[in-house]
Amino acid sequence: SPGQINYAASKGGLIALTKSVAKELASRNVRANAVAPGFIRTKMTEALSEDVQQAMLANIPLKRFGDPEDVAHVIHFLAGDEAAYVTGQVLTICGGMVT
Repeated sequence: SPGQINYAASKGGLIALTKSVAKELASRNVRANAVAPGFIRTKMTEALSEDVQQAMLANIPLKRFGDPEDVAHVIHFLAGDEAAYVTGQVLTICGGMVT
């Protein structure tokens, strides 16, 4: 999006850091993953105008905004034994908006 150079650069840096840490620390059984939430209902997103919210919703294939619990479930999975073989990944939680 226009005006988001700083955001894009920092996000790119975090993704590169995640992948590098995953490779460098795997031999020590350290896993590194990142979570990239899309439009999640928070105080920040609730402050957006109805027009902006509807424009965002139109781009989400699941036709709903995410809830904080949607993000928490993914983090819980990544922190658990079920994800013991998952490392170096960026999990996007966006209802299909970014594919």
